[in-house]
Amino acid sequence: MNPQALVKTFQSARTRDFQKSVIREMMRLAVKAGAINLAQGFRDFPCPAELKEAAAEGIAKDHNQYSITWGTKPFRDAIARKYLRSYNLETDPEREITVCCGATEGMIAAMLAVTTPGDEVIVSEPFYENYHPDTLLCGVDRKVVRLNAPDWAFDPAELRAAFSPRTRAIIINTPNNPTGKVFTLEEMMYIAALCQEFDALAITDEIYEHIIYDGLKHIPMITLFGMRDRSILVNSMSKTFSVTGWRVGWIIAAPELTSAIRKVHDFLAVS
Repeated sequence: MNPQALVKTFQSARTRDFQKSVIREMMRLAVKAGAINLAQGFRDFPCPAELKEAAAEGIAKDHNQYSITWGTKPFRDAIARKYLRSYNLETDPEREITVCCGATEGMIAAMLAVTTPGDEVIVSEPFYENYHPDTLLCGVDRKVVRLNAPDWAFDPAELRAAFSPRTRAIIINTPNNPTGKVFTLEEMMYIAALCQEFDALAITDEIYEHIIYDGLKHIPMITLFGMRDRSILVNSMSKTFSVTGWRVGWIIAAPELTSAIRKVHDFLAVS
């Protein structure tokens, strides 16, 4: 059997429609050509000295074995303090915070934990490329709602029409990759109302929360009325601290959701 036929025979249906990552391919081409890489979210500032010193200290103290599956307690405590300080959001580090291998793993762990094949998941377009294979891996139907230039706003009627009794979740990426769109309070409240009306979850990718300009303000969906128990917040150190290669992210969700997410995370990444 020739190699192409072998792949066609044994490749799973859920991965057959995977495409090569455009972002990672552009990175390889940029390295090969010695070009400036605008495809990935590399920061143009160095990692803070305090962070480098702390990492070096951890290595020197042999902090190199398995940690608690959902993250060391001091780090989870620090994440809790950050959200209390930034958004007046109280979280329980023991029952609501899960440390994961970057926001990328956070998204797929969350989606695998809360969706069932045949569910619908709403995604706004243009969207970060990983959301497509995430839906394929979960076996869910992806419904796309356009963000319209120049202000990248959604049509409220189009968004409402995308919701149905089969809608399990909507993925919200704000500030948005690739448009830079920062969803307004009014837009977030409209989405929150639809989630409550259709009994759906909001999975929010908030990795660019501090990379915002022009006086705009990031609003975590989980802080809005009625959304505390139906939001899954995914974030990472990558962009804020210029450590995209460290793969350190976290998920914040209500205890019942966190319990399901931690079980998936445990078998995806262990530690």
